[in-house]
Amino acid sequence: MIRRILAQCTVSDIARAEQWYSLLFDRAPDLRPMPGLSEWHPGDTFGLQVWSEPERAGHSTVVLDETDLDAAAARLTASGIAHDGPVPGGSARILLLSDPDGNRVVITGQ
Repeated sequence: MIRRILAQCTVSDIARAEQWYSLLFDRAPDLRPMPGLSEWHPGDTFGLQVWSEPERAGHSTVVLDETDLDAAAARLTASGIAHDGPVPGGSARILLLSDPDGNRVVITGQ
């Protein structure tokens, strides 16, 4: 039985990525379990790992579901994370982001 899921984004510079993802999550990482790895755990059974592996950097996609997409978009704008605002995306709206390596971060919500 699977009890936990950790998504992963692969980056070229862990320090630069940690700054960006700290803005995304509005806090520092919850764990740095080993060199080159930072983790955020927004829930008990799920999280996001940011892993330094330069040769694979920029080819990841992660989808995050947000309770208030408009508030998230406003907070990210205030934090300096560029985006074009929420757009229709299937049965919800989405906010498309790109981290410094070009990894796609999609935030969904209403």
